[in-house]
Amino acid sequence: MIPRRIGPSLALGLASAFLLGACGSSNGTDTGAGNAAPAAPVTSATADPGTSAPAVGGSPASGQTATTAVVTTRTAQGLGSIVTDDKGLTLYRYDKDQANPSKWTCSGACTKTWLPVIVPESVQTSGVEKSLLGTVHRNGETQLTLAGWPLYRYVGDTAAGQTNGQGKDGEWYAVTPAGQKSTVTG
Repeated sequence: MIPRRIGPSLALGLASAFLLGACGSSNGTDTGAGNAAPAAPVTSATADPGTSAPAVGGSPASGQTATTAVVTTRTAQGLGSIVTDDKGLTLYRYDKDQANPSKWTCSGACTKTWLPVIVPESVQTSGVEKSLLGTVHRNGETQLTLAGWPLYRYVGDTAAGQTNGQGKDGEWYAVTPAGQKSTVTG
């Protein structure tokens, strides 16, 4: 039998977790994202529940996620066009994940380095075809997908335009506006 005092504690804990999640993560530094010009008009896309798939694996460690409501395209030196979040930080895809159906495999310690990109119901786009956006459920949260691939941010990218996660472990790549993995260009 569960003692009655656990109920209020559980409610307080859930409310605290919700409030902390709503705050997002910020290190208080200017990323310079305001300097990037959008490649195309911003449009709104509603995540398509038809592209959602059940999650596999564990949950993100200690709330280690990245939240965004905007995805844009920008040009990265040596990589061509890549997709970034609302702060101009590069979004990545993981070769061990699956695109059809969407399935994530990065969990536990992996999510301390590669933050799942969590989105609200509606996402603004600029330079990314909204029909390619979708979501996959991740333990009660909604992770953004592009062409079916779950998206992540790399903790080593601390400023807009950085691509420090490109090619990490031969499995992590900046994602192109078509959902492909970015490769080095001439």
